[in-house]
Amino acid sequence: MSNSAIVPWVRKRSKPTCASVPAHVVKFKEVRLYLVERKMGCSRRSFLTQLARTKGFIVDDILSDDITHVVSEDSGSSSLWAWLKGCALENLSKMQVLHISWFTDSMREGKPATIETRHLIQDTSPALQEESASVPVSVISQYACQRQTSTDNKNKILTDAFEILAENYEFNELQSSCLAFRRAVSVLKSLPWTLQCIGATQGLPCLREHTKAVIEEILQCGRSFEVEKILSSERYQTLKLFTSVFGVGLKTAEKWYRRGLRSFSEILVEPSIELNRMQKSGFLHYGDISRVVTKAEALALGNIIDEAVHLVTSDAVITLTGGFRRGKEVGHDVDFIVTTPEVGKEECVLRHLIDSFKKQGILLYSDYRPSTFHVSKLQCQRFEAMDYFAKCFLILRLEATRVDGGLSCAEGDNRGWRAIRVDLVSPPMDRYAFALLGWTGSTQFDRDMRRFARIERRMILDNHTLYDKRKEEFLTARSEEDIFAHLGLEYLEPWQRNA
Repeated sequence: MSNSAIVPWVRKRSKPTCASVPAHVVKFKEVRLYLVERKMGCSRRSFLTQLARTKGFIVDDILSDDITHVVSEDSGSSSLWAWLKGCALENLSKMQVLHISWFTDSMREGKPATIETRHLIQDTSPALQEESASVPVSVISQYACQRQTSTDNKNKILTDAFEILAENYEFNELQSSCLAFRRAVSVLKSLPWTLQCIGATQGLPCLREHTKAVIEEILQCGRSFEVEKILSSERYQTLKLFTSVFGVGLKTAEKWYRRGLRSFSEILVEPSIELNRMQKSGFLHYGDISRVVTKAEALALGNIIDEAVHLVTSDAVITLTGGFRRGKEVGHDVDFIVTTPEVGKEECVLRHLIDSFKKQGILLYSDYRPSTFHVSKLQCQRFEAMDYFAKCFLILRLEATRVDGGLSCAEGDNRGWRAIRVDLVSPPMDRYAFALLGWTGSTQFDRDMRRFARIERRMILDNHTLYDKRKEEFLTARSEEDIFAHLGLEYLEPWQRNA
């Protein structure tokens, strides 16, 4: 929603002398609702008003200082709050301004639902700098799948430091500490306000003593001395450099480091090191694939894939996943799901794409892995890190003429093309929803959703299926919404999963 213009949300407010009188028995006298008509529409507003009244809620047709809960279908905070502030309300600071999801939860429970962070529509105006004190942090969920997390990170100075600490723990194979900082990063990214004092962390989940100490140090000194020590570490810098190469994992990077190697040039001239195909391509195209990929470049690749697939089948389904589906403008590679409505037909799609890319002269590297998926493998009832679907890892040559606005080339690069990493996965259509959820991410969102399924619902979720351990049955899903519904979770749009 554009912030450039404020559109009236309701008709001009008359004097609040005739607030509507509930026609039904009032059960919750302390709650008085007002439903904002904008986005909701007149007829839907009327229907929801009557529904709430039958449940025992008071719903006024006129916005006044008597209102305790303002409910909006639209979560665009700027225009909503600008309109509310223009209504000359004396008690606006005491009102709860809530997304329609709170109303839906309340109707389902038959009583006013507990207000969670995901329900709040925050005032994000620059003048509101003390908002952290007004957010009920005690109800922020420990699970990322119960928190809305957009790409607007208001605590970047903290999360950047935490991500360096988490990465360093990963390099040292201290998985528990690594996970602790990644969970803390996820929580901080979900906050609709900026942490300004250590007291504001009170009640926030997933923040341990160590993470709070780092937060306090950054808030007081503007930096973390622990992070600075890591950044000056030769080992950290070398492992980060080596693992940035396509095909080089932590074990290989550690082995090279222990041999005294510190640069790419030393690796490439070392006669005892034999690089595999993936690593050779990683070094060859490092200048290109180490730079970010723009959304325009991702869309251009999608068009190329679409053209190639539809030469074989007209009913193919091609979906851009990963960070770009979550609303990011840049990424490090591009992920697509490519499948067909007819189960079984999808297995030939990726091989055809590879052949097509070869004929076009744009295939710089390919690693095709055939499907090993079979229903019998789902009986293992445990999460698999890598799914069984057919997939291929590619490096494609993208011409500048195919990109709207041109390529994001390095300074002085006049080739007119660049190499880009592309991953394709091809699940059967009956597994599409699970694959789409998993490949959309983010990694921490997926991790928490699986953890929520296991701990809170006694279910096992992965990229293939959802298994209910209590009923001892696999649950089907035609869409991501079905998976959320099976788990009893409010559906979160992809752009809300940037955990």
